[in-house]
Amino acid sequence: MTHAETTGIIELDENGGGQAGRAATGVRAQVIDGPDRGLVSESSGSLVVGTSAENDLVLTDPAASRYHVELKCEDGILVKDLGSQKGTFVNGLRIQTAVVPFGARLRLGTSVIRLMAAGTGKPSPARPLLEIPGLVAWSPGMQEVARAVNQAAGSNVSVLLQGETGTGKGVVARALHDASARAGGPFVVVDCGALPPTLVASQLFGHERGAFTGADRRQEGAFEQAQGGTIFLDEIGELPLSVQPALLGVLERRSFRLLGGKDDTRVDVRVISSTHRDLRAEANDGTFRADLYFRLAGARICIPPLRDRHEDIESLIAVFARAVTGIPGLAFSQATMESLYSHHWPGNLRELRNVVESALALGSLSLNGEQAQSVLLRSQEVVPYRQARAEVISAFERSYLGRLLELTDGNVAAGARAARMDRPYLRTLLMKHGLR
Repeated sequence: MTHAETTGIIELDENGGGQAGRAATGVRAQVIDGPDRGLVSESSGSLVVGTSAENDLVLTDPAASRYHVELKCEDGILVKDLGSQKGTFVNGLRIQTAVVPFGARLRLGTSVIRLMAAGTGKPSPARPLLEIPGLVAWSPGMQEVARAVNQAAGSNVSVLLQGETGTGKGVVARALHDASARAGGPFVVVDCGALPPTLVASQLFGHERGAFTGADRRQEGAFEQAQGGTIFLDEIGELPLSVQPALLGVLERRSFRLLGGKDDTRVDVRVISSTHRDLRAEANDGTFRADLYFRLAGARICIPPLRDRHEDIESLIAVFARAVTGIPGLAFSQATMESLYSHHWPGNLRELRNVVESALALGSLSLNGEQAQSVLLRSQEVVPYRQARAEVISAFERSYLGRLLELTDGNVAAGARAARMDRPYLRTLLMKHGLR
């Protein structure tokens, strides 16, 4: 089967392009053939099509997938297949991701959808800058995140944070908690990717004494600890399929039962989860429960990668430097800043933090194998040898561990094998540096 990744594969419809296409700020999708002919949906953001009731354009076509395709206005229309079972086609070519012109027609199952421009009226006035404590959000992409956080903070709906590894999903989760009415309650983090499958249920729901071998006392689970506050399920896509029904039950009934227990415990918590995966595609192929995804994604917030938010880099450097030294003054030369802006940042904020900490410890930073000297505004006093040595070792550890997590996609067990380390020791180091 041929796959297309480029534009220029579709003939432009006579009513879909022109000035309207160039001025568009949104996308409009209309079913022009198939069981749902005449159905229309429009969005200024992303528009998701599929048979699940949570989609923006809901199809009854049995040949379409639950979450079939995502559409977004982006110099044309960005079309992203969401791991559908039978594919998305344009001019007979099956596509995974492509930018197509306005007026293009997609075939999903037995349905044909025409893509048109939306939001082509007068441009809306500029919105004031929204500041959320704890978030660095000068860039347009992060301003959208800040607005989404501000909107979601006023409700109790479950929120799913999506973004690449290292984009700061945990920071956004904390900001959402702090901006909500639950700010005075606990904020409990569960790293679903770092827990052995046999212990996940116990960590989430707790256990009674004698529930299993080694359970010598009653243990509170994360949901009980988060009572009245927020539970953050980091990397929810790593949650074993066997545990997903129990989590779904908590979200539906607002109660749970400790392992080995007899009585249900009512729970009042707000659930925020995060993932670097596309759970819609995994729901399509059965590796993640579709009903659980629906419960978790009451609202979705997509966090942009650092390469798309250059306006935030200077402020992020200041935040990371102050966290290490307590000193607000840190400046890099113009040449160094240019190298920072042009860097692709595959490790996102985690990589930038490693660079800043290395610069603090070593007085230089390395990008793409090239050394760029930094101008570091610090005290002129000589740093004691032990302190300087500890800073260098700490910077090395954080840099090494950050890169290790990137190469192993955040899998601690795989990271331990690759680094030839004991897994418990690796976890200890990750906790020490705030990487888990």
